[in-house]
Amino acid sequence: MAVLIAVTGALTQVGSAVIARHRAQAAADLAALAAATQIAAGPESACAGAAVVARSMDTTVTDCAVDGLEVIVEVQAVAGLGEWRFGPARAAARGGPVPLP
Repeated sequence: MAVLIAVTGALTQVGSAVIARHRAQAAADLAALAAATQIAAGPESACAGAAVVARSMDTTVTDCAVDGLEVIVEVQAVAGLGEWRFGPARAAARGGPVPLP
């Protein structure tokens, strides 16, 4: 019985880590799109918009770089449940115009 409880707990932790990674990627994607819509107002405004979106998804922006009409946003989210935490789940996304072939 103890083994079953331990395995269930371990699988729950792994599942929460996977969920955190997916949440981080979704937040990075949306934050990059939000930043891309604000590029005309300047890099500070673009990165501020990305931070607002990331915060609303319980993640934090760790890096935001604007290069012309392109922005790259990196975010991180807490992974793990309760007292057992893994390192942060990290993700990055690019927002901007589609490059022409």
